[in-house]
Amino acid sequence: MTSIKVKFKFPVQGAEKGLIYYKLVCNRRVKRVPTSYELFPEEWNPACAQVLLVSTDEGRRAQVTLIQEWIAEDVRKWKRCIAFLDEQQKEYTPNDLFEVYTGRQGNLFFCAWMRRVVAELVQLDKPRTSEAYASALNSFSAFRSYRDVLLDEVDAHLMLAYEAWLQKRGVSFNTISFYMRILRAVYNRAVEKELMASRSPFKQVYTGNEKTLKRAVSLPVVRRLRDLELLPGSASCYARDMFLFSFYTRGMSFVDMAFLKKSDLRNGCLAYRRKKTGQQLFIHWEPCMQEIVDRYSQADSPYLLSIIRNWGEKERRQYLTEAHRINRHLKALGKGLGLLKPLTMYVARHAWASIARSKHVPLSVISECMGHDSETTTQIYLASLDNASVDKANKMILKSL
Repeated sequence: MTSIKVKFKFPVQGAEKGLIYYKLVCNRRVKRVPTSYELFPEEWNPACAQVLLVSTDEGRRAQVTLIQEWIAEDVRKWKRCIAFLDEQQKEYTPNDLFEVYTGRQGNLFFCAWMRRVVAELVQLDKPRTSEAYASALNSFSAFRSYRDVLLDEVDAHLMLAYEAWLQKRGVSFNTISFYMRILRAVYNRAVEKELMASRSPFKQVYTGNEKTLKRAVSLPVVRRLRDLELLPGSASCYARDMFLFSFYTRGMSFVDMAFLKKSDLRNGCLAYRRKKTGQQLFIHWEPCMQEIVDRYSQADSPYLLSIIRNWGEKERRQYLTEAHRINRHLKALGKGLGLLKPLTMYVARHAWASIARSKHVPLSVISECMGHDSETTTQIYLASLDNASVDKANKMILKSL
């Protein structure tokens, strides 16, 4: 027989408030689980083990009401954990119950389940996906005040409340959709594992894609950036050159630039696979690209550029650190040029596509969806693309720079 009781530890000498704790009794073994819920002694009724609303202060009453709600939620979770262990028809201890309650055992809680999914993605060597899932988990956990929720209590009402919470904080619709789609994927995986029955919690929240404002800059802006007189070897010069290299290489993403190998460049052709899609791309090598490589390539490095300086040592962390540093300096350069929107590495990708379009390059060649609307559409366009036509378009753009 297992029981859960709500108890109050009266304040020690010199303190004004005491703490709520839970007393677990399982097969005559006892475990006390502390909480951070603080109450004044007069706010606790020991006879019926209930919290009392005695304060006349509105702020304190609201705080105590929240503690009441948290205790009720906790007790509901404890009882669900007890039922789960009872269903196993095996003897268990208070420590076993605590392990289930904290999500270390069993699959009863959503955030704990999502942490397992993230860990699995890390093991499968999917860093970008695992980081995206971790970002969504952090956001949802913050909304929940870092209190987990039972899987079978994830419903439409909860997701609508989360959506409203994000909107109140000024989060864009596309970011909201990004988080919701990830949470939905994690939820559906739990349904597939038969951890609970689906309650279709995402039907009423936004999971679409909203067109964003163009992040591209014009050809004259790229030209002004290129012609800036910057101190060679400075952080600003390096950031500018990385932007230009991305632009020169048809808007290559920074992660792909970071992991370019010297062996990828052969006979005047740069061949690489996109980290995001796995698609192989070929770029005709131009003198302007070589100029940047000559400035930043390390003789003893396997990489074409010097973005990753200590190869073999937490390379992804190095790339992320460099990305933040470069974007910080690019934003400063953008302000100096009088740009109204932040200048970042991603702008180079948008700029190439936008400038190509302005020069009447066929849509099938530049694929306007190259990061603008749909990566899937971009993949479809580029899958059967004639490399010669792309190289011709790129040469035309570089000549006009």
